[in-house]
Amino acid sequence: MSTLQITQPIVSVHWLSEHLNHPDLVILDATIKKITSQDGSKDSNLKIKGARFFDIKNVFSDTTTNIPNMLPSPENFTKACKTLGINSHHTIVVYDTLGIYSSPRVRWMFKAMGHQNIAVLNGGFPAWQKAEQLCEIEDTNQQEYNHGNFEANYTPKLVTNAKKVLVEMNTESVLILDARSPGRFAASEPEPRKNLKRGHIPNSMNLHYTEVLNNGKMKSSIELQEILKDFNIKDKKLIFTCGSGITACIIMLATELAGYHNVSIYDGSWSEWGQLDGVPIQC
Repeated sequence: MSTLQITQPIVSVHWLSEHLNHPDLVILDATIKKITSQDGSKDSNLKIKGARFFDIKNVFSDTTTNIPNMLPSPENFTKACKTLGINSHHTIVVYDTLGIYSSPRVRWMFKAMGHQNIAVLNGGFPAWQKAEQLCEIEDTNQQEYNHGNFEANYTPKLVTNAKKVLVEMNTESVLILDARSPGRFAASEPEPRKNLKRGHIPNSMNLHYTEVLNNGKMKSSIELQEILKDFNIKDKKLIFTCGSGITACIIMLATELAGYHNVSIYDGSWSEWGQLDGVPIQC
């Protein structure tokens, strides 16, 4: 059987169904609960056949900091991937049960760790179920996999920290896009996390992540290009931020689908910026 390669940032339900039994394929369920919603993260105990749970919150985050969802060290990411049975040659498709929500975060994490052969399932689990594709009941016991040989190769250009933001927010060749709601961006709504100031990073612009989605799926590349043309982003480096680095990855994925590739995620996002002393904030 030929090697399975992914050439686009997203794949369709049809594509995944056609390749479901390919030996190179690993499917990851990256579902987490929305911080801005009271809804549960899952409404059933079903998953895509053969999917492995990618635990963003408890395993694939830096748990030594009070800032949520921070990227773990390459060493810890490598260790966790090996435990999950992931090999360096694997083709990875990641999904979540909310359509497209946390899955783009996982794609960015793998790319930041040097693994390029990964894509998001467009429409996620709802689209998979709607198409009546193969599902199975989740095993409530922690599954064990054959130890993988994954090795992280950290790519720092895809990751931005607060120190870099302080410099680059005043650089004309850089644009910061904030995926939070317009109310949070403008400081007219409270932050869902306690003890965070309101407002946004100076010179950043607001692109709510819902604007690039249509019923849990990514809008077409033409639609995304139309949305982004008003932001004057041609030839600029793009830094994406949000509340805790999750929805920032949605709009990063959207810009890549629209043809932009000089991109980076501010990993700490507002969960960090909103509690730092001495950094500028606009309202």
